[in-house]
Amino acid sequence: MEFGIYSFGDYTADSPDGKKISGAQRMADLLEEIRLTEEVGLDVFAIGEHHRQDYLVSSPAVVLGAAAAQTKNIRLSSAVTVLSSDDPVRVFEQFATVDLISNGRAEIMAGRGSFIESFPLFGYDLDDYDVLFTEKLELLLQLNKEEKIKWNGKYRAPIPGLGVYPRPAQEKLPIWIAVGGTPASVVRAGTLGLPMALAIIGGMPARFKPLTDLYRKSLQESGHPADQFQLGINGHVFIAEDSQRAADIFFPSYAAMMTQIGKERGWPPTTRPQFESMRAPKASLMVGSPAEVVDKILYQYELFGNTRFLAQMTVGSLPQKRSAEKY
Repeated sequence: MEFGIYSFGDYTADSPDGKKISGAQRMADLLEEIRLTEEVGLDVFAIGEHHRQDYLVSSPAVVLGAAAAQTKNIRLSSAVTVLSSDDPVRVFEQFATVDLISNGRAEIMAGRGSFIESFPLFGYDLDDYDVLFTEKLELLLQLNKEEKIKWNGKYRAPIPGLGVYPRPAQEKLPIWIAVGGTPASVVRAGTLGLPMALAIIGGMPARFKPLTDLYRKSLQESGHPADQFQLGINGHVFIAEDSQRAADIFFPSYAAMMTQIGKERGWPPTTRPQFESMRAPKASLMVGSPAEVVDKILYQYELFGNTRFLAQMTVGSLPQKRSAEKY
């Protein structure tokens, strides 16, 4: 199994008095996290795309390009690229450029996004949420296969047999599909024979097993070989030398971020008892001692047979000294 870290470049207050470090310092810290991730021997670092004040990164490819120039081995991915509100040609060109800088280490994790700010920002109708993704994914996959493109669709100007450059260092860019809990999205990933990433950030992981079984079944029924099965599980993780310390460090920033998102979506505030219940041995939140977190990763592997695990170790901003303890 591959192991890695993903980050949204969280940019919330760093202390109870509401102060933030500068955006430049937070970006420097993020690049340092990527270098440290490589130094400790992990396989992947992935960066999310958001268009809101509590996350710093709106263009993962730009940050990954900077990271590519400072690393040698680690794979560099988005988590996710909000394909529905972007132009697939530009997405492909940007990640092909990252691939050249990194000498073949770039990936795209394409998704519809869990936030909606990019839709009005770039002039898209939220009612077209799914059809935009379907059409743009089709074009992105064609771009990945063919140098010259002839294409017509509903939501983008046609491409009359034009070349799209640069081409990546790899023969093809790895393109993962990020899904939530929608069976149709799972079937799409399996039918297309694409790697699938599943975020488990709440509730009990066992309830997601029907989705991973559906992915495996969709791959098989679409005629894809068994060794094409690639499943990534993404989750919230924080590790300290003992369980109580891990919980005490992680809870304030985690609760602040989840409570803020809850205000927008109609959830109740995140409480410490709720947080502790999610740290139970078979629950989703991987916050504890090294042994506790390893046990949870192995438990999920037994459930899903996943080939990759990515940990989100900053949910809300932690001071860099605290954040770096995880390494």
